[in-house]
Amino acid sequence: MATIEHSEIINAPPERVFELLRRVEDFADYSDLIRSIETLGDNRYRWHVRAVGMDWTFDVMVTEIQPPYVLAWESLDGVKNQGRYRLREVPEGTEVLLTLTYEIRNRLMEKAVNKAAKPLVGKVSRQILERVEARLHE
Repeated sequence: MATIEHSEIINAPPERVFELLRRVEDFADYSDLIRSIETLGDNRYRWHVRAVGMDWTFDVMVTEIQPPYVLAWESLDGVKNQGRYRLREVPEGTEVLLTLTYEIRNRLMEKAVNKAAKPLVGKVSRQILERVEARLHE
């Protein structure tokens, strides 16, 4: 499995940041690459993403919720992935660390995705956190 990490500081307390990150269905508003997210119930969501010239759909289940410090998930189908947001209070507000692991079983596709994944996940993560911060200051 490949692992990608990205961190960002948001000028707001962890409780307020977590409140927005917890609304998974709103992530489509935070990134240009996320087409839509359907709520399936029981902390399950269907993501529709456009990345590396392809449409990707996968179901995700939130596996851990520890307000206001941890939100974790794993895919139920599609691209096998697990992610975790860890929030930590810092003098400037909240440090948000995203850790994402994924596995692609098709070797040819894996090479293409691995090459694009780190900058892509970084871009999506930056967009999400910048737009979360913007929403906090509206």
